[in-house]
Amino acid sequence: MSDAIISVRGLHKFFVSGDRRIEVLRGVDLELRAGESISIRGESGSGKSTLLNLLAGLEHADRGEIHWERVPALAPQRRARFLGMIFQSFYLIPELNARQNVLMACRIAGRLGADEKGRTELMLARVGLTDRAEHLPAQLSGGERQRVAIARALINAPRVVLADEPTGNLDEQTGESVINLLLDVCREDGVSLVLVTHNHKHAERASRRLLLQHGQLAAVESRAKRKTKR
Repeated sequence: MSDAIISVRGLHKFFVSGDRRIEVLRGVDLELRAGESISIRGESGSGKSTLLNLLAGLEHADRGEIHWERVPALAPQRRARFLGMIFQSFYLIPELNARQNVLMACRIAGRLGADEKGRTELMLARVGLTDRAEHLPAQLSGGERQRVAIARALINAPRVVLADEPTGNLDEQTGESVINLLLDVCREDGVSLVLVTHNHKHAERASRRLLLQHGQLAAVESRAKRKTKR
């Protein structure tokens, strides 16, 4: 077993539609190391979100193995501490304000004391939302909601953050601001990042770039390397 914090071997996933069996992932292999950032691009329907859900333990593979820090399964509370997840549609609880949404991740992880409440205030300040902490999601802009989601994903000091199209519902300028924040915070905290994105500029900023095509992952060279070869 390698020293990867997430190790994937021979991952297969299929779905049944009527009398058809659709194989989305066909033997995916992947290793994610501490502090590494990986971007994954691919056409719509190629299985990017399915792969992220499998990495998060939200879905189960039909074949293959996923090991998190060398173990094949994580208890839900431990998984909530090990992984943070950011979705395109934010998935904030509408009845809770920004602070309460961030604290919900602590509650799920089984720790909600003074330390966590203090860390929540620091995290909200870090994402620039101190003065918006009492606002409900409906009172926040799209960029602000995604900043809440970033704070929620990072509040438990996870080893890994999985981000599924985190700028997909944002305009270009707001998306740039959000991706800058996400990459900076993960880099500063030494958090590994798996970023699923359609945006090739955002994908280029990861330390390793992958393409999901025909159910398998392949490495993609950076633009800088391609230019050097010319």
